[in-house]
Amino acid sequence: MMIDRLRAMSRRDLLKGGLTTGLMLVAAESLGQEVLKEISDLKPGEYTWHPDRQPTGPVAIVVSLPEQLVHVYRNGIRIAVSTVSTGKPGHETPTGVFVVLQKAKVHHSSTYNEASMPNTERLTWSGVALHAGGLPGYPSSHGCVHLPLDFSAKLFGITYLGTPVIISGNHADPWELTHPGMVLSGYAESEFSRVEAGLDGKKEPADWTEAETHPVVSVIASSADRKIEMVQDGDVVATGNLTIKGSGPLGSHVFVLQGADAGVQGMKWTAITHSIIAGAPPEGDALTRLTADTGFIEQMKQRMHPGMVMILTDAPLEPETKSGRDFVIMS
Repeated sequence: MMIDRLRAMSRRDLLKGGLTTGLMLVAAESLGQEVLKEISDLKPGEYTWHPDRQPTGPVAIVVSLPEQLVHVYRNGIRIAVSTVSTGKPGHETPTGVFVVLQKAKVHHSSTYNEASMPNTERLTWSGVALHAGGLPGYPSSHGCVHLPLDFSAKLFGITYLGTPVIISGNHADPWELTHPGMVLSGYAESEFSRVEAGLDGKKEPADWTEAETHPVVSVIASSADRKIEMVQDGDVVATGNLTIKGSGPLGSHVFVLQGADAGVQGMKWTAITHSIIAGAPPEGDALTRLTADTGFIEQMKQRMHPGMVMILTDAPLEPETKSGRDFVIMS
């Protein structure tokens, strides 16, 4: 009955509401056509792709290892889902938060006999990447995330250096959070205009032209050692002390900055929780518990831009939880 009702709906109606029901127009790479199907019933090589559901805004990617699916969000709205194949036993894909470090439409593996890896989006310098590859229906790669060829080309077209990629065992769908005041500390109303002016004119990384080069900034806050770091183009450019109100874990959360919201005199974020643990507070509660020192906040005000990524973690900021200059891996 549900199938019949949805078949009677227009394609536009499906694009507006299909993702909330789980019933989607699915592109089957092998068939070259669209069919109506539950996301959970996707076969290897099948995917959904509806970028018109949210045409603009920062992109975030979530790879679910148990589902062997990748979910693509833009400004917090899911615009695509695809089947994937991740690392096989002995070559497991690492879990955590990464950012896209490098992109190459044409790439060949320097490790595996010059194997072709179309639409490569590098996540670590040690060899983990998103790219087109085999999709047998189970984990089969040497650590990379294999995607359908057509899907990998579409994804390549909307990502940018600094796009967050979350690889996890579980996750919650993103939601919007508007935090009054400057994130990680409050400020007087008179100061908001200065923060807003600092963002004025700054574009999303996705909107940068080929001729434009701007620093990509990410912030990582750790409850384990009460430290916060700012990473710019792979290098740590600022560190600070973190004050945490209350007790209990922060949980593992990723925030992507949308911009300033004059209505509440604060910042608007898209929030994603992953590696869900018992006792951890919701994303918004976790954020309100944190305060950074004044020096770090000033550095952050100067460098923040739409699309900036901020990560909260209970893991320490140590070599064991990082991948060199790549980014933080929260295993």
